[in-house]
Amino acid sequence: MKIVFATNNKNKLHEIREILGNNFEIVSLNDIGCHEDIPETGNTLEENALQKARYVYDKYHIDCFADDTGLEVEALGGAPGVHSARYAEGTDHDSEANMRKLLYELRYDKNRKAQFRTVIALILHGELHEFEGLVRGKIGTEKHGTEGFGYDPLFIPEGYDESFAELGDDVKNKISHRARAVRKLADYLVKSHLKT
Repeated sequence: MKIVFATNNKNKLHEIREILGNNFEIVSLNDIGCHEDIPETGNTLEENALQKARYVYDKYHIDCFADDTGLEVEALGGAPGVHSARYAEGTDHDSEANMRKLLYELRYDKNRKAQFRTVIALILHGELHEFEGLVRGKIGTEKHGTEGFGYDPLFIPEGYDESFAELGDDVKNKISHRARAVRKLADYLVKSHLKT
């Protein structure tokens, strides 16, 4: 089954392909000739994921899915949340700047509880389906590890003493927020594929 993942983020694309395996042919926006910067103007992860999926489906008429992910920190009232990729003012997907700001905001806070949440919006044969994945954990006091991307060097998942960046892709792709959402997506795709 061929399906478009509405992203050109190579890290996300690699992660999704690793999790889904060979059951599906996952193609990127670049693969279908979509080079536009798809707007993400929603106030929630759900709105952003749907906005991206709807854009691709309406313009290219191809089954697709899109995700949005946020790091939600308890002491910061759920921030950075939907603004995770652009948390540091004046930046766009600058992980180092985002991590510096997060550590600065939490510098006096003992409450380090946080969760990563991924929402996937799938449009299949014109119908919308949503899947959510969540992993709880805490924010470290400094960066550890070199694997992964985004906030991975700071996020320590529940039940582990190491950050996502230290645990590496094999472990992360089994327990992460995106992995949990993608497994729900994959289960649904397999079931719907068997029906056709």
